Amino acid sequence: AQAIWSQTLHGPVWNTMLLGASGVALSALILSPVLVFAFSVVVLFCWLRLKPFSSTARHLLGKETIGFFHPFAAAGGGGERVLWCAIQAVQQRYPEIECVVYTGDTDVAAAEIVEKAESRFGVRLKREVHFVYLSGRSWVEASTWPRFTLLGQSLGSVFLGWEALSLFRPDVYVDTMGYAFTLPLFAVMGRCQVGCYVHYPTISTDMLARVRSRDVAVCNDSRVARSRLLSTLKLVYYRIFAMLYGFAGRFAHIVMVNSSWTRGHIDALWRVPERTSTVFPPCDTAALATLSLERPAKPDGSRRILSLAQFRPEKDHALQLRAFARFLKNVPKCQTESSSRVRLVLAGGCRDVHDRRRVDQLRELCRELGLRDAGELDDAGRELDWDVAFRLNVSLQEVRTLLNEADVGIHTMRDEHFGISVVELMAAGAVVVAHDSAGPAMDIVTPLKGACTGYLATDEASYSSALQDIFALEPRQRLTVAAAGREAACTRFTQEKFEQTFVSDMVEPLRARDR
Repeated sequence: AQAIWSQTLHGPVWNTMLLGASGVALSALILSPVLVFAFSVVVLFCWLRLKPFSSTARHLLGKETIGFFHPFAAAGGGGERVLWCAIQAVQQRYPEIECVVYTGDTDVAAAEIVEKAESRFGVRLKREVHFVYLSGRSWVEASTWPRFTLLGQSLGSVFLGWEALSLFRPDVYVDTMGYAFTLPLFAVMGRCQVGCYVHYPTISTDMLARVRSRDVAVCNDSRVARSRLLSTLKLVYYRIFAMLYGFAGRFAHIVMVNSSWTRGHIDALWRVPERTSTVFPPCDTAALATLSLERPAKPDGSRRILSLAQFRPEKDHALQLRAFARFLKNVPKCQTESSSRVRLVLAGGCRDVHDRRRVDQLRELCRELGLRDAGELDDAGRELDWDVAFRLNVSLQEVRTLLNEADVGIHTMRDEHFGISVVELMAAGAVVVAHDSAGPAMDIVTPLKGACTGYLATDEASYSSALQDIFALEPRQRLTVAAAGREAACTRFTQEKFEQTFVSDMVEPLRARDR
C-alpha cells in the first residue's frame, strides 16, 4: 500500500491532476484525504471492537501500567530526554507502577535502548522498563508521504497506534512525541486515561501564514510557493487539517506543553486551556553549572563555536555553515592567525540513512564555502588544519567535554518549540546566539534583571554580525554575559522541576481519573 501511494504521488497521474485542476478536481483533492482518514478510523474502530487485546505483555496483566508512545525511543534528542526523565520520575514516585514504552526501534534490544538513555541523559532507572515493539513505524516517517505529509503521517500514526493498542492496553496512556491522532484511539477504543506532552504543534498559525504569503520554508517548498493554485490548495488543506488536529487533541484529559510559543498554538487549535499547562522540559543545568565560566585552553589555542542539534532539516545546519563562512570572511584573522583561531563543531544525533545523507550534504557545502572539514588529509597523508568538525551520536560525557570547551553556542532553527540545547549551552557557560523566534526568543534568551543573557539572530548576515560582536568582547564582558546566561538557565529550567511537575500535574490526575 505504501509503494502504491508513493508511486501515485510521484507519477504522471499526480502531475495531470495538478495541471488540469478544476472546481471538481479541487474538491476531490481536498476531500479525498479526509474521506480516506474517516473511512480508516471507522474500519479501525470495528476491528478493535471485534479483536481481543494481544497477550504480548501477559505478565503485566493485573498490574497498574503507564504506556508511553514514543516510536523513536532510541534516538538521542530533547524529546527522548523528556521520555526517560518522565519514566525515571514515575519509577521513583510509584514503585507499584510498571512503565511500558511503545517503540519502533525493532532492530535495537531493550537493554541497548536503556543503556543509551542512561549514557546520553544520565538517568538511572530503578526497575525494568517494558518495551512493545511496533513493526509499522514507517507509517509515521516523512519519506512514506512525499505529498500530504502532515495528513499522511497523522493517518499513519493512527495505524501505528492501532498496532500498539492491539499489542497492549495500558491503564494510562501518555504520548510523548506529538502524535495527537492517537489520543482518540486510546481514549475511546482503548478506554485509557490519556495525557500528552506536546513538544511542537503538528500545524500552527505560522505555517498557515507562510503558505498564505507564499514564503519558502521547510514546510512550504519553492514549487508550491511559486504557484498561486498550489498555494491555494495547500492553504485549504492546512485549514482542514488544523480542524482535524484540534478535534483529536481535545480527547486528551491532561495536556502539557513545553513552551509559551507551543502553548499559544495549542490553546488556539485544541481550545482546552483549562486542561493545559506549560511545563518546561528537563534540562540538566545543575551538573553543567559546575563547569568553569573561564574556558579551558585548547591544545591548538583555538576558540570554539558549538552547535548541539540532531541532523534534521529544520535545524538548518546549512545556515550555521554559511554564517560561519561569512564571519571568517569578515574577520580573516579568525581563520589565518593561530592566536585568534575560531572553529565550529557540529554535534548531534544521526538517526538514519536520511540524516547521514544530510551530513554528507553539509560536508559538501563546507567544501563549496571553503571551510575545511576535520579529518581531511593533504597529499602527504597529514591532517589539514580544520574549520569545521562533525561529531555524530556523541555520548553524555563527550557532550559535556564539548560544552566545557565551547566559547560560543549557536542555534539556527526557526520556530524551535523550546530549545534544550540553548539552555544547556547557557548553563555550561557559553555565550549563545539563537534564532529570534519561538522558545529561545520568548522563554530562554531573555534579559535577567536587565542583563544580557545571549544574542538573537535570524539570517546569515545577523548571525555573522552576532559572532563578530561576541568575539570582539573583552574577557570580562564575555564573563558577564556568560554568568547572566548561566543564572537564567539554572533558575528557570531544571530537571527536578520537570520531574516533580510531571508526577503531580500529569500522572496523579490521570491515576485519579482511573480510580
